[in-house]
Parts: sequence; C-alpha cells; structure tokens
Amino acid sequence: MASSHSSRRTWILRAFMWAAALIVLSGMAWWLMQPKPPVVSLLAVAPGDVEATVSNTRAGTVKACHRAKLAPPAGGQIAELRVKKGDRVKAGQVLLALWSKDLQAQATLAQQQLQTATLRVEEVCALAEVSSKNAERSRQLRERGFISPEGLERADAEARAKRASCRSVRGEIEQAHSRIAVAQAGLARMTLRAPFDGIVADISGELGEYATPSPPGIPTPPAIDLIDDSCLFVSAPIDEVDAAAVKVALPARITLDAIKDRTFEGRVKRIAPYVLDLEKQARTVEVEVDFVEPPSAETLLVGYSADVEIIHTVRKNVLRIPTQSLLEGKVVLRYQPEKGTLESRPVKTGLANWEYTEILSGLVAGDRIVTALDQPGVKAGASVRPEAGNAAQ
Repeated sequence: MASSHSSRRTWILRAFMWAAALIVLSGMAWWLMQPKPPVVSLLAVAPGDVEATVSNTRAGTVKACHRAKLAPPAGGQIAELRVKKGDRVKAGQVLLALWSKDLQAQATLAQQQLQTATLRVEEVCALAEVSSKNAERSRQLRERGFISPEGLERADAEARAKRASCRSVRGEIEQAHSRIAVAQAGLARMTLRAPFDGIVADISGELGEYATPSPPGIPTPPAIDLIDDSCLFVSAPIDEVDAAAVKVALPARITLDAIKDRTFEGRVKRIAPYVLDLEKQARTVEVEVDFVEPPSAETLLVGYSADVEIIHTVRKNVLRIPTQSLLEGKVVLRYQPEKGTLESRPVKTGLANWEYTEILSGLVAGDRIVTALDQPGVKAGASVRPEAGNAAQ
C-alpha cells in the first residue's frame, strides 16, 4: 500500500516537472519569436548654416562672352583662306579674302584719275592766275587811257572764266578722292577680318568655293565661326516661379557633367528682362552666371552642359536637421533614451533646402532624431535600439 502511494507521488512529481519544462520552453519559444527592436541611426540636432537656393529647370550651357559666326559682307569666290580650324587669331587679322581683281582695278583707276585731276588743277589754276594778272594790268592801262573799255571787259571776263575753271577742276580732285574711297570700301567688303581675339572653331568654305553673306533670319552657314574662349559663362533657364528671388551678383555653384566631382564658384551677371514662353515647356527666365575662377587643370569647352545653384538667402549658425528626417505634417521621430522608444515631435520650421531644414521650435540642441524613416517598425511609440556608435550620444 505504501509502495503504491510512493509510485503515485513520483508520477505526479514527474508530470509536474514535465509541465514546468514545457511552460519554460514555450515561454522561451515565444520570446524568441517576438520581433527585436529595430536598430536605428540617430542624429544629434546641432547648429549649422542653412541656405535657400534656386536651380535651373533644364540643363544650362557653357557659352563664350564673344562668339561670332562670320561671313563676308559681299558674296564672291574665296581667293584666300588664311586660317584653319583651331588657329588663334588677333582682332583685325584677315581670315579670308574673296576674288576682287575687278575692284582692285577700279581702285587703281581711281588713283590714276586723282593724279590726272591734280595735274589738271595745276594747269588750269596757273592759267587762271595769269588771267587775273592780265586783268589787273588791263585795269591800270584803262585808267591811263591806253585801252578801250571793251578791252578791259574782255580781260575781266577771261579772268573770271579761268578762276571758275580752276574751282571746277578742284572739284574733280574731290570726286577722285571719293572714287578712291568707294573702291577701297568695295575691297574691304571682300575681306573678312576678326572682330576680336579668339580661336577659329569652324570653317564652312574652301578655296574656290562661293561664299555668301548670312543675313539675320536666313539659315546660311557662316564662313567662319570665331570664339573668344578667354571669357566663358553659363546660361541656364530658371523657372518663372523662382525668378523673383534671383538678383544680379548673387553667389552660385556651378557643376559640369564633363568635369565630375568638382563644383565651381559663380556669380550671377545677368537676368533676362523677359520670360521665355516655349510651346510644351514651362515658362522660364534665362540667367547668366560667371565663373569666379574658371577650371585651370581641366579643359572647359563652349557647349558643355552645366547646372547652376543660385544661393539667395543664408541663415548662419541656426538649429537644423536633415530635410529627409522630416515627416509629413512637419513631425520628427525623437528618441527617448530613458524609455528606449520613439516619440512623435511636431516642429516649427524656417528656411529649408533639399539638404537641411531650419528648426525654429520643437527641438533643442542635443536631441536625437531618426534619419532613416523607411525602416520597418520605425514609428512613434516603437522600441528601438540606437546604432552602434551613437548609442551613448
């Protein structure tokens, strides 16, 4: 009887132990199956600078301060081509000349006519001088009664006629000078000169080909494309909504697709006085930005695509947070170290850009906020673990 009672008690004890073990294992399994608090990256709020900027809506272009697509003032056959692509030229240097032997002959003829007119003046005016002296002597003789009144009249008339002839041939000299000027102007129209120092970018004509002028509005290829690459700037379109914030002399940052990982300082030099309205495009205002210091180690070419970021307002040493850490409704997730949880903290913001946002109220320096908001489980009230390295901040 005692043995049966002992066996029953041993069985009950074993059952109790198995039940306790099962409860412990179940609890451990439940605990292991629970999601662990996510590890989050926290940032301590601190003072810094915040800038308000305006950027171009479409890619800008590097342009030269002086660029001329040149053609001779007159049409004709190219007789001399004195430059080639890539040549550097000085202002006033002859680039090409058209066939002009007929005009040269006219200029030579005008010079000869001037020489003839000069000799003719010497002859006629000398005779006029003699006639004037004869008339004076006739007047003296008439006073003494040696000649008749008719003789004096003939002498005076001849003197007046000779003086008129002298004046007439002097006018021929002026006409000869005018003909020379006309011939020289015609020759100048057959010569194309550089209007400024620069580099020859392109030539569309060859020796013997016929060159024609390129009047505005007519798409005639220019004979020579000349670029002054010593002065370059960026022309970029700015949305009309942002144009009011842009002023001349504002600082800017310039980036070039062709020169990676470099930013160049710029300054606004001109704002177009009108809005460009192109079909199927947003209305924009063209803004020109100068390089403060153009690239020296890299080659900067006219036509490069470029982007500009114009800085129109700057707040120095203000409390700021990364703009990406701001939730809709101007709310941030602030870490509560005493609880290990996140709280939703509304903030009042000031100046902002894509990188930073100024905080006017709602946070103080040293508060830690979540910067990566796209992690699963990161929300207000959630328990989190700070990322190694900022757990003790």
